[in-house]
Formats: sequence, structure tokens, C-alpha cells
Amino acid sequence: MSDDIDEKNPAEDRDDAAHSVEKLRLVLASGLDPDRILSDLRGYWDGLRKGRAVPDRADVEPQGIRGALDYAFILERIAPGAARFRLAGRHLVDLMGMEVRGMPVCSLLNPDSRGRFSDVLETVFKGPQIAELSLKSASGYGRPALSAKMLFLPLRSDLGDVTRALGCIICGGQIGRAPRRFDLVGDAIMPVIDGARPLPPNASGFDEDPTPWRPPLLQRPVTRPLRDDETPEERRARFRIITRDTSD
Repeated sequence: MSDDIDEKNPAEDRDDAAHSVEKLRLVLASGLDPDRILSDLRGYWDGLRKGRAVPDRADVEPQGIRGALDYAFILERIAPGAARFRLAGRHLVDLMGMEVRGMPVCSLLNPDSRGRFSDVLETVFKGPQIAELSLKSASGYGRPALSAKMLFLPLRSDLGDVTRALGCIICGGQIGRAPRRFDLVGDAIMPVIDGARPLPPNASGFDEDPTPWRPPLLQRPVTRPLRDDETPEERRARFRIITRDTSD
């Protein structure tokens, strides 16, 4: 072994180490593979199922998603088509420029995309099923064009209902000036059980069939139907005055 390394100044070693770490960060940032991270997260979720259709929220541990932790989040369903962040990684904080816990997930979307986004999100809980979204953020002052992929994986709450979701969002490119908001440009849904039919992401698929309207039932049948040619006097003659019997 050469003695040159032993003769280095410790301060120089620290500088070299810092430079190496920074170089590694740059390599990782430039070589980010969103598909691989999404695939790893979905594989982790699938491993938690253990024969079940949907795993429990309590099964998710940070150690299991260490490679995707900065991009991951946990959602809580709060209304049909609406959910809020319960936990969120650093990437989401950088995108929004603020802490996002407690915020609605639709705050990431531009208003024109929120309707479709909510429809897709509701199918994740109601199906339950998996959803993968493609997002775009237009360029602007201090904001370069940005593309992103988003994944939703359903989870059961402590009560056993599917009102939680493990998610992930990964952007390719520089974030620029926060907050960044996106347009939904594509979505794909997949049932959690192979061969099952996916629930279509449209508002009509969320509600039960409306009850058909029926005319109100009258207390007694109409013995003499109205005629179009009746005079006002004839119509008034149909009225009956009902009085309360006070003889008792």
C-alpha cells in the first residue's frame, strides 16, 4: 500500500470527501430514474399484501422505502375525490416551497385538471385500485418546464376501510421557483386483483343509481279529473272546507 494517503492533511481529506459527496449527488440528480423508483415502491407495496388485496397503513415503514422516501407520501381520504397529505417527503416540500402536511393533494394541480384528478383519485379508494399519472408544469419566470410521474397505492386504515394511500411523485428536471403546479396529461388505472375489471375514473361511477322519480301518492283518488275548459267557478266548486270536530 502506498504511504501517500497517510501523509495527506486531514483537512484535505475532508475537502476531498465533501467534493466526492457533492459529485455523487450531481450524478444521482442527473441520472434519476422515475420509473425505477415507482417500480420499487410498487414492489414494496405488493410485498406488504401477503395474500391480501390491500395492505394496512400500519404495515408501511420508512426503512422499507428508503430509496423512495424523499418522493413518497401518505394520503388520507377526507371526502369523495378528495384527500390530504398525512406525511410527505422532501421532494414535495421542495415542489411547493412549504410544508405540505394537512394540505389537499389537489393543491398540486392547476384548476383545470382537478376534476379529472379527483375522479382518478376516488377510484383508488373505491376500487380499490392502483393509479399512475403523468403530469406537466409549464415554463414561466424562474420556472423551467417540468414533467412528473405520480403513483397511488391503496391502504387500509386502522378501522379496516380503504381511506389511506401510499403515493409517490417524481419530477424530471430543475424545480425552479416554488410552488410548482401541474396539468394532468395522462392517467392509467390497474385493479389490485389480476383479471378484475378496473373502475372507470368518472363521476358517474362514484354514486349509486339515482332513485327514479315517482309522482306523490294522493290520500284519495281523484273522482273527477280536471278539464282544460273548466271555468274558475267550476274549479272553485271542487274545494272542500274541512273543519275540526269540537263536539267532544
